[in-house]
Amino acid sequence: MKKQFFFQLFLTIITLIFQTQGFAHGERLEKQWETDGFSNPESVVYDKQANVLYVSNVNGAANEKDGNGFISKVSLDGKILAKEWVTGLNAPKGLAIHGNKLYTADIDTLVEIDIPTAVITKSYQVTDAKFLNDVAASSSGEIFVSDMMANRILCLKDGMLDIWLESPELESPNGLLVQGDNMILGTWGVMIEGFKTDTPGHLKTISLKDKSIQSIGDGSPVGNLDGVEADLDGDYYVTDWMAGKLLHIEKSGEAGELLVLEQGMADHEFIPEMDLIILPMMNTNKLLAYKAHEYEDDEAEEED
Repeated sequence: MKKQFFFQLFLTIITLIFQTQGFAHGERLEKQWETDGFSNPESVVYDKQANVLYVSNVNGAANEKDGNGFISKVSLDGKILAKEWVTGLNAPKGLAIHGNKLYTADIDTLVEIDIPTAVITKSYQVTDAKFLNDVAASSSGEIFVSDMMANRILCLKDGMLDIWLESPELESPNGLLVQGDNMILGTWGVMIEGFKTDTPGHLKTISLKDKSIQSIGDGSPVGNLDGVEADLDGDYYVTDWMAGKLLHIEKSGEAGELLVLEQGMADHEFIPEMDLIILPMMNTNKLLAYKAHEYEDDEAEEED
């Protein structure tokens, strides 16, 4: 009887542990696939027209002009279709698509790639750039890129790449997401030495009309934020690079942990049509895919 009791207790504890992993704010994550073989993958973006993923590979030091960087093409089930789909880059990071063009931030240069031909068509170098990082596109075709070390956001418009906003309030701007008349910004935080922060970052919103900056929530530190993606409810999936966490941050600023892995969780993608979150793990050279479920979905399945 005692053995059976302890065995049942053990099963109950294990079940509870697995059930609570990945739960936050009414959501549960279910792993779909894992693919290795990348070279410091930093960002992933979904091409809806081609129904594929593009993954930027730094392939070395994040600020070294070594010519080793490249973009991979990956299927939605995790198969690498072309590992070195586009080459000739240094340390490509953030990715964004507008029309048939793919844009990536490459140290001090915003690079434009023609998707149908996989050819680099334009390069916009910023002479005093310090660390170009994420890229986001507006519906009208403006391309924004963050310069993390310079507290700047630049904008490519009508063939000209200029400083759009520069302010210490940006607190080492990293992840960018254009959402209607606003930009959602994931800040790294106030840096003191290298990438270490005295105060970790949080989400902010920037008006595209008057460039005013406001914290989402009360401005309490959340983490060293990297990727920012909107979920189906108007809240946000956000990665913390240093802590290796996927966070769910509500419009109120309240943050919860969805997933805790290892350091290097970088600029992810969320595909709302599939409830699919794609995570590039920069330090372990992997791409992970998770399906997001809501409590309500699970309860409905159980009733059926």
